[in-house]
Amino acid sequence: MAVWRKLWCRNLLAVSLLFYILLHTIHVHARPANMSAAKEKAPASKDDNEILPPDHLNGVKMEMDGHLNKDFHQEVFLGKEIEEFEEDSEPRRNRKKLIDIFTKVDFNKDRSVSAKEMQRWIMEKTEEHFQEAMEENKNSFRAVDPDGDGHVTWDEYRVKFLASKGFDEKEIAEKIKNNQDLKLDEETQEVLESLKDRWFQADNPPADQLLNEQEFLSFLHPEHSTGMLKYMVKEIVRDLDQDGDKKLTLSEFISLPVGTVENQQAQDIDDDWVRERKKEFEDVIDSDRNGIVTMEELEEYMDPMNEHNALNEAKQMIAVADENQNHNLELDEILKYSEYFTGSKLMDYARNVHEEF
Repeated sequence: MAVWRKLWCRNLLAVSLLFYILLHTIHVHARPANMSAAKEKAPASKDDNEILPPDHLNGVKMEMDGHLNKDFHQEVFLGKEIEEFEEDSEPRRNRKKLIDIFTKVDFNKDRSVSAKEMQRWIMEKTEEHFQEAMEENKNSFRAVDPDGDGHVTWDEYRVKFLASKGFDEKEIAEKIKNNQDLKLDEETQEVLESLKDRWFQADNPPADQLLNEQEFLSFLHPEHSTGMLKYMVKEIVRDLDQDGDKKLTLSEFISLPVGTVENQQAQDIDDDWVRERKKEFEDVIDSDRNGIVTMEELEEYMDPMNEHNALNEAKQMIAVADENQNHNLELDEILKYSEYFTGSKLMDYARNVHEEF
């Protein structure tokens, strides 16, 4: 099994563990290894920054491990406001917020949202996620650049990463400085090797084995770099490709393990998962409809700033709620299908719509 899938899929429980040593601000989505030098860590907070490339990238259609991003529609419709809908379950307030969003998407103010208007909005919200990632990256970069020289060496990053896994930072730094054996467990060593490969991929020419802040952003968020986007696609294909032809068939794309089926409910979940992946493969990713997805097709699909993709996404989102079949969205339609757009189901969605609008 590929290292990234091992890291992300097997270790979901470790989201609650924290990198307490480094300014109380850093956490990793990985199971802490069983190490003698490990220390107890405090619970992670929502605003913690990551020094490990995250599996989930906001506004990107697929996770780093090859799973579909189930929150994609809400991320590109709500932008930074997605957290407000998650935290606020009061229907009337959510309705008012959704009406406000509708008026912003409706650029020409004709009380109807076209595919072009939705495309424009999706691009704006995706850019918001880009800006948010850049702000988070500034904090992460400062944390791993202890001397503040604007560049991070692989060894500097390695020290901080291992500290986040529970190792004593001073002890690790001393051992690395003196070229001593770190005595890492097999899983941690595998993760480090993958991170090192990714690190050098993010090192733009001329390669100096140092990452500046922009290169570090590419390391954590490959969607910000064409070169790293290609690398991310290569990793996903390598993880899913069973016959080694560097292409994906439908059977390969839907073959990711989705858990052990222990009862009918679990079987239904697995069946839904397969149907969702099959639909995405056939209707969206396989652009030439030949039953094979190439790296180029997957790269186009993964590119969050692809305007053609944004327009197709806009049309699909409209089709979900377009009950009168006019290829546009009216306010009552978007309110009725609020759960699709926001993750929040509004009760009595049409009450006082016209007065509030």
